[in-house]
Amino acid sequence: QVQLVESGGGLVQPGGSLRLSCAASGRIFSINSMGWYRQAPGKQRELVATITESGRTNYADSVKGRFTISRDNAKNTVYLQMNSLKPEDTAVYYCNANIRTTMFRAYDYWGQGTQVTVSS
Repeated sequence: QVQLVESGGGLVQPGGSLRLSCAASGRIFSINSMGWYRQAPGKQRELVATITESGRTNYADSVKGRFTISRDNAKNTVYLQMNSLKPEDTAVYYCNANIRTTMFRAYDYWGQGTQVTVSS
């Protein structure tokens, strides 16, 4: 069994910063890509940022230059540093990871979501 546990969400004023964390635990052989997605009320879930095991990153155009994704492979943890937050960044943020539970099997796992609200 594998779990992804997120933390770090909350309420912040426009222009502020937050840092999200997501730790994977359980039966983990290795972790391929990790990433963050978000879903605002009435909208579909969308990609925010991803990072490969080697550290290659990809960002949605809407967050480039403001958000930074990173990971600590020793801790099986991915982070999302969010700066210059805007009201339109308000959403539930979900952690995603593609995890090998054995050498030959890999599955996608999701965290429970953490609310980020940007408002004055």
